[in-house]
Amino acid sequence: MKIVVALDSFKGSLTAVQACDTVAQALRATVPSAEVLTKPMADGGEGTASVLMAAAGGQWVGVKVMGPLPEMEVEAGFVWMADSRTALVEMATASGLPLLRADQRNPLQTTTFGTGQLIQAALDHGATHILLAIGGSATVDGGVGAAMALGWRFLSQEGQEIGFGGGQLARIAKIVAPVRNVLVRASLRRSCVPARRPSGERGRSPCDGTPQGVTVEVLCDVDNPLCGPRGAARVYGPQKGATPKMVEQLDAALAHLARLVKEQLGRDIAELPGAGAAGGLAAGAVAFLNARLVPGIDAVMSQTRLAEAVAGADWVITGEGSFDEQSLQGKVVSGVVRVARAAGAKVAVCAGQVRLGPEKYRAAGIETAIACMGPGMELDYAIAHSAELLAGTARRFARDYL
Repeated sequence: MKIVVALDSFKGSLTAVQACDTVAQALRATVPSAEVLTKPMADGGEGTASVLMAAAGGQWVGVKVMGPLPEMEVEAGFVWMADSRTALVEMATASGLPLLRADQRNPLQTTTFGTGQLIQAALDHGATHILLAIGGSATVDGGVGAAMALGWRFLSQEGQEIGFGGGQLARIAKIVAPVRNVLVRASLRRSCVPARRPSGERGRSPCDGTPQGVTVEVLCDVDNPLCGPRGAARVYGPQKGATPKMVEQLDAALAHLARLVKEQLGRDIAELPGAGAAGGLAAGAVAFLNARLVPGIDAVMSQTRLAEAVAGADWVITGEGSFDEQSLQGKVVSGVVRVARAAGAKVAVCAGQVRLGPEKYRAAGIETAIACMGPGMELDYAIAHSAELLAGTARRFARDYL
């Protein structure tokens, strides 16, 4: 009997590593003859860094950077995977909402500058592949702060540098690329073949905007566009402290940024699916770093080699704090189910709460879903006793299905 345990974190109680270890220990105690492998999972949100460190053998590189507010300095960093020269930058460590008190939340002022500093530090470390995990953002600045840290300049009508935060975006009149693209500057080992220019032509280096040898992928689990009713400001602004008036101001500012990017850089980011993630940092990464938006769970499964682990497995156990409709739409559970079904393994879900009926989850390819919370149990109690309850759920699964 081979069982692969691939759970997401249980928000507010257990990390993905802790959740997987809890289930694995319970299974080994209940079915000693079983081979049990753990593969902690994430989808690009908070906790992705710890998952890759545990499952892909990454090394944490600490860096002091600007926090979500310009006057803040925070201890952040990135995960370095030397074999593939890949760096995982988790924006929440530098520009995340949990770094702020409730009274500090103001997306007119918060900035992604610290995230840009982390990207630069990773490039200076020798990274040729950047994975940017963007969950947990405190910002709605369209990634302009991060671009500033990487050498881009954003000038007002008067030719002055704009300040930090989403409230400054409307002042931008001109976008100026670095003299030499940051990805080029930080990757001197790769060759850059100059292009022949017409006589007298001025402008950026022929390498600017088309870096070779360095790739940036944004781990994204939403499809929101940058602006409009489903855009970054309207959907996510309020949870970051935006009042209704701020939401209108930020949405208009992001639309202004998108127009300038299209006119001056030739990139259309306004309606790009996923561009609204992390207050538009996803859009900024596409515009200023030539990034590609990818499903977060797919990138994590690739880095952790989940498919290799699942080969030959009888069961795959996945789960998260709340198993609901969203779990089947680009989240960890949906990705794990896809890999497990391709390998012919059965899937069980162990979750804090199960909000889907058997007919619904079985249609998605899940054999069973078991909740940690019993009838009438208070959520606060469940969170406080999460490890104990999850272990009991794993033992119950083993007795009923193995």
